[in-house]
Amino acid sequence: MSAPNPRPPLTIRMHAADNVAIVANDGGLPAGTVLSDGLTLVDRVPQGHKVALSAIAKDAAVLRYNVPIGYALKDIAAGAWVHERLLHMPEARALTDLPKATAQAWKAEPLEGYTFEGYRNADGSVGTRNILAITTTVQCVAGVVDFAVQRIKAELLPRYPHVDDVIGLEHAYGCGVAIDAPDAIIPIRTLRNISKNPNFGGEVMVVSLGCEKLQPERLFPPEQRAIEIVATHADNTGATGQFYSQTIPALDVVCLQAEQHVGFMSMIDSVLASAVPHLERLNARRRETIPASELVVGVQCGGSDAFSGVTANPAVGYCTDLLVRAGATVMFSETTEVRDAIEQMTARATSPEIADAMAREMAWYDAYLGRGQADRSANTTPGNKAGGLSNIVEKAMGSIIKSGTAPISGVLSPGEKLEHKGLHYAATPASDFICGTLQLAAGMNLHVFTTGRGTPYGLAECPVIKVATRTDLARRWHDLMDVNAGRIADGDATIEDTGWELFHLMLEVASGRKKTWAEHWKLHNSLVLFNPAPIT
Repeated sequence: MSAPNPRPPLTIRMHAADNVAIVANDGGLPAGTVLSDGLTLVDRVPQGHKVALSAIAKDAAVLRYNVPIGYALKDIAAGAWVHERLLHMPEARALTDLPKATAQAWKAEPLEGYTFEGYRNADGSVGTRNILAITTTVQCVAGVVDFAVQRIKAELLPRYPHVDDVIGLEHAYGCGVAIDAPDAIIPIRTLRNISKNPNFGGEVMVVSLGCEKLQPERLFPPEQRAIEIVATHADNTGATGQFYSQTIPALDVVCLQAEQHVGFMSMIDSVLASAVPHLERLNARRRETIPASELVVGVQCGGSDAFSGVTANPAVGYCTDLLVRAGATVMFSETTEVRDAIEQMTARATSPEIADAMAREMAWYDAYLGRGQADRSANTTPGNKAGGLSNIVEKAMGSIIKSGTAPISGVLSPGEKLEHKGLHYAATPASDFICGTLQLAAGMNLHVFTTGRGTPYGLAECPVIKVATRTDLARRWHDLMDVNAGRIADGDATIEDTGWELFHLMLEVASGRKKTWAEHWKLHNSLVLFNPAPIT
């Protein structure tokens, strides 16, 4: 059999002013290849890497997305491979004199009539899953909780068919830390808010060791447990009205060092007994039709390549706009990966105050990196560079596209919880695991994760939809990737097509009618709390 004809040489240029384009062909293109415009490659250029479209003089800007992603360290010939070793990275934009809320008014029609089947919670939030989550106050109890969770799944969960899963919220925090340091509030509120994620139905169950610094009452102080109750009251005239009161429910804690525990199995039996009433309440819940405005979506990328900013992230950005038009909430994050797009972000802020909040978060993170004698350039990985991303500036231009074009109406510091709908910048490190953990704390009930190099990333707490940037990755990892955005580069789909595909898939996944591949295989990464405070 004769081999099929290979695709003709294909390059992708992001802006008419760009003096580089990326090679889209699988396997790259050899030296001597003639492109459609007549340009001849003088070097072999790997897939995803840049080719100079014209001669670039030493010290001249290399433009991609019509942004200088670097400056040539020497003369670069037209048709040459442009890689990180040929570039000097620009300095970070100062956080002064930024445009504030200067973008033109967003003209987008509301998107109405879309729904999903979800679980409505007493506090008004909505879950896409019905999960019993067991909070741990310290890493010391992780093994006990894992043993108990396996027993619960095997012995109790079959009795409660409407409960999706039982998980332990394992983390590495809780003791051996400077618990009173100012930055300790970040991991503490992160764990507190994760415990209240909408996918857990308002059920809070805690396993404590007993001697740890993060005591249960510190994690969940009374003011954090207060529940507002609305009741009807009749006065002495017979007239009725409503009054509001608060109740503070007791905290459900299994303390392993409690005297009643004699032996390991005594601890396990206590955890199982404590789980039963939570499982009974969760099992009584049923899905109901919910407007798409109740989705809370976190978007993130990991294992990025040069196609991330061409295919998957633009498609996610288009979907982000659809979600915001539908009244939903979307978070984009990864501070170091959007730091070089700060001008775009502050211009899209809904107010100067929102713009100032973004700049403050960037300044805080700049200082945090500085204390560790690092800067934003430490972000890019060997895999990013092998995939064609020369530096963090180029990576940032592709990353910010996930946020779409909607106005940015809110800013969250690490570990904070969402308070209103719309598009938010949730300030997090770019680490996949920490970013996902912080977005869970903010209230995420559905996650979208784009990747070009490939990653089996998943979360037990929330469905994760994986979007491949390249068709080759989607083909090889066919049972790990949920959406193939590589079809955009192949010319077989548009950004709009793929954005709508993702939007409809979200509604199916949120409704429980479809599982993601990560859910199917039960691929779950550990929670990683961001702790910038000292460890003792």
